[in-house]
Amino acid sequence: MDKVLIDTDVILDFLFDRKPFSQEAAQILSWCETGQIQGFVTSIMLSNIYYLLRKTARHEKVIEHLKILMNIIDVLTTHKNAVLEALNSEFKDFEDALQNFSAQNDPDIKVIITRNIKDYKTSNLAIMEPETYISLVKLSES
Repeated sequence: MDKVLIDTDVILDFLFDRKPFSQEAAQILSWCETGQIQGFVTSIMLSNIYYLLRKTARHEKVIEHLKILMNIIDVLTTHKNAVLEALNSEFKDFEDALQNFSAQNDPDIKVIITRNIKDYKTSNLAIMEPETYISLVKLSES
């Protein structure tokens, strides 16, 4: 089973039903729910997702959505080493750097699924758009 970091943009595509990306995000989260893949986020991502959802919904409703999300994905730990690597990296976005190095420090995670590939150009992991990842999974199934 693949273990993947699912970037904030993909989670938001699903939660905000952002067309045309929400269908691919739903497919990836569906695979997480059925155990076909194991999806991860970081606690930083959850905080950002809460903040963005809170602009459009009450606290209770946002918490309800996050609880549902927590039933199908896992949370990576961001250790001090990941923070130091992020601070010393060439990433232009500190949040992306934190996510990248949190994922890189887990030897089982090989892929980050994001629509912002350019933000991860210095990553040592495979960086894939949802559409690409879905195509690869379907190809390996046939």
